[in-house]
Amino acid sequence: MQVRRILFYNALALVLILSWWLPSVLFWTRLDDDVFYFFNQFIGPVYPHWTETLALLNTRAFDKIMFGVLVVMLFVAMVRDRNGGWQKWLAIGLIMSVVGALLNELLHTHFLMTRPSPTLWHGQVNLLSDYTALNAKTTASNSFPSDHGVMAMVFASFMLRFADRVTASLSVALTVMVTLPRIMVGAHWVSDVYFGALAIALVVLPWVLCNSQIQRLIDGMAQTFDRIYQRCRPHAF
Repeated sequence: MQVRRILFYNALALVLILSWWLPSVLFWTRLDDDVFYFFNQFIGPVYPHWTETLALLNTRAFDKIMFGVLVVMLFVAMVRDRNGGWQKWLAIGLIMSVVGALLNELLHTHFLMTRPSPTLWHGQVNLLSDYTALNAKTTASNSFPSDHGVMAMVFASFMLRFADRVTASLSVALTVMVTLPRIMVGAHWVSDVYFGALAIALVVLPWVLCNSQIQRLIDGMAQTFDRIYQRCRPHAF
């Protein structure tokens, strides 16, 4: 177990928490409001194409497309990995899915707060749903922390741990692309993602990914998948 690395990431999470908790530090409050009002001014009939684009980026259909992109990214990581085949990356994908599901359940059970999104908190704002017929997410009554952001960070963290640098860097960029549309329409505050979701990821995920047992588990699962494949594959006579 890489204890020093784990404690380093946990210390970063503590810094984030202190930057939020200390009453004398208003960094997140100012950032939340400034980012919201910056993007909100461009929503409306004056910018019809941009408004429709934002609406499209916040539909369930776009979420499904981005999930497909994540699957493709996982496949790319497998292809570029010289030290493992599909068995290894199937194991990584399954473990990542289990970790994401458990973290999501933990989040909704213990950490989700009743915090209105910017579109509900501020009065007299440009609400995206008033200017588009698309069924886009624009509000949330319990926006903190962003479960959307937590799941994206689980994916990026696994890629940073197991993929090559290029694929890992693209995965981090993809995480920003997944979470940014919700912030741009005011369905989430910046701090919902880059404080709440990130702090949770920095506390929990290092204990999984910086643990030597994770590699043993992946190797064991990969060997099991390979044995099953060898038994099931057709043999030439």
